Amino acid sequence: MAEVSTVRQAPAEFIEAAGKTYLEDLQKAIGGLKGIDVSKLYGPQFVAGPGAFTTAAESLAGGLGGYQPYLQGAAQAQQAAAGMVGPQAYKAYMSPYQQDVINTTLQEYDVQAQKGLPGLAAQAISAGAFGGGREGVQRAEYQSASDRNRAALQAQLLQQGFGQAQGLAAQAFGQQQQLAAGQMGLAAAVPQLLGQQIASYTTLGAQQQAQEQARLQAQQQLAYQQAYQPLQTAQQYGQGVMGLISGYPAQTQTQITPSPSGMQTALTAGATLAGIYKLLQPSTS
Repeated sequence: MAEVSTVRQAPAEFIEAAGKTYLEDLQKAIGGLKGIDVSKLYGPQFVAGPGAFTTAAESLAGGLGGYQPYLQGAAQAQQAAAGMVGPQAYKAYMSPYQQDVINTTLQEYDVQAQKGLPGLAAQAISAGAFGGGREGVQRAEYQSASDRNRAALQAQLLQQGFGQAQGLAAQAFGQQQQLAAGQMGLAAAVPQLLGQQIASYTTLGAQQQAQEQARLQAQQQLAYQQAYQPLQTAQQYGQGVMGLISGYPAQTQTQITPSPSGMQTALTAGATLAGIYKLLQPSTS
């Protein structure tokens, strides 16, 4: 029966030693990763929060309702203006001294009117009609004309005061309208200007947050690299070891030795016995 023998030729010792070192390093690196705290590699600490500009923009947003006092002021001005129109609006602007002026003027008129009566008497005397009916008619006509002129003067003074009061009321109405328009302008300007400021702060806040996020990402990458560096180093080392092993692979050789036949066995045994016998015989020379 044939005999089968296998001979294995191992790689060089330095390759086996390198492979053993690689396995130890790999096990150590993997063991280190098993106990790693992943919260140090991922989590909210690597997410940038709002910066100072964003916070300022959020605080300013509460002031967008600052236009309300100006709207209230405009409404009050419009309401005040409404009281300055209509048939009774002039009364608030009548001069408190107008009646005194009218009374004084009429008194002076009466004084001047009385000064004309002696002239009528003189005319009647010169005409020989003093105390007669003709003088009475002239006096009556003079008094009627004086009364009409007095009433006209009074009406003129009243009309003058009324016109002045109306002019002042119209002027005050225009002023109130301008005040209301100014208040409305401020009410519109406040949110517009505040909105522009908020937009500027928001833009600066976004830039600030982006810069902070980039810094945090760099820190996260550094922490990740520090945590996985032993494994990556072991893997790189293993690639080199595997390259060496592939260059010097282990070899296995199988050898088959056929079994000797019966004749060969007998001859071999005879030769062996003859040799032993020869060695045991003493020399005859």
